[in-house]
Amino acid sequence: MAHPVSAKQILALRLRSLRIDPIGTGDVAGTVRHLLATQAQDFGQAAWAIGLRSPGTGRSDVLAALERGEVVRSLPMRGTLHFVASEDLRWMLDLTAQRMLQSAGARFAALGLDRQTLDAAEGVTRAALAGGGSLSREEFMALLSANGIAPDGQRGYHVIFYLCQLAVICWGPPSGTQQAIVLVDEWIPATPDRDRDEALASFALRFFASHGPATERDLAWWTKLTLRDVRAAIASLGDRLTTLSHEGIDYLIATDALADGIPAAPRPAVQALPGFDEYLLGYQDRSLALETEHAWRIVPGNNGVFFPMIVSRGEVVGSWRRNPKTSIAEPDYFLRPTASQLVAFGRAAKKFERFTSG
Repeated sequence: MAHPVSAKQILALRLRSLRIDPIGTGDVAGTVRHLLATQAQDFGQAAWAIGLRSPGTGRSDVLAALERGEVVRSLPMRGTLHFVASEDLRWMLDLTAQRMLQSAGARFAALGLDRQTLDAAEGVTRAALAGGGSLSREEFMALLSANGIAPDGQRGYHVIFYLCQLAVICWGPPSGTQQAIVLVDEWIPATPDRDRDEALASFALRFFASHGPATERDLAWWTKLTLRDVRAAIASLGDRLTTLSHEGIDYLIATDALADGIPAAPRPAVQALPGFDEYLLGYQDRSLALETEHAWRIVPGNNGVFFPMIVSRGEVVGSWRRNPKTSIAEPDYFLRPTASQLVAFGRAAKKFERFTSG
């Protein structure tokens, strides 16, 4: 039987599951491993997503985890860049890549990327990177061009996407403000094959442990797995998941995540969350945390770009930006902020500033 909860209780539990409030205690790799995957097309903001959940760490600690190969960046879900723990990449792609490639088939055809061209791209990539090689994005595009594979018109990006889906390449060691492309099989130690049903169950359990309470449709949206697969995975987990109910909708959370009970509401705290943070992106329906009338202030034009967010008592109440001249985080509230909110945001901004300089 589902346990009834309020919207505030759902938000409080999500803050806890996502290690935002209270903040986590793990190192960089441990934080990424707990989150399972965190969206990372904006490198700097994605680094802060890890840092804010890993107290005492700085940007240099994130770079060090990338240099050691503990964390990598690839395209395991939704055709979008994510940070994942290196040991998780292969089994995630085993579950998601086929559907991603099928959905991209028409786009590949429109770009003239037939199997012969893609096979050729794979061959030159393996040859160029073999023996511990690495390439920046620009160097990779030049490699394609030098081998008669024009990278213009998004062709180069789609070649990268294809090779990532095959687990041929990923982004590994730091390279300037980004990462270098490397061969997965050289950069990531071998990992054992996983039974598909076991992998699906692990995917579901870890999602609801790190993002719960969430719905089955949230998981299907997040992974792009079929609802049939999602429901089978949920059913296999039995009492390892607990069902909560709000306004007729069932939400799931890992039972272990309720060991400390269900809080009545989020604490009166303010967080400076990065753009693309899982607190908003991790759910198909984001209305519990972000009122619809203000959504355009975080996702202007609904174009897939998410601004950094100010969260107060679990609700998104504004955005913020880093002043490029002063490096200071500056708030932009939806409504006139209270004096206590301004003071609390100042404390949250200081954490961001310490992280970027650390």
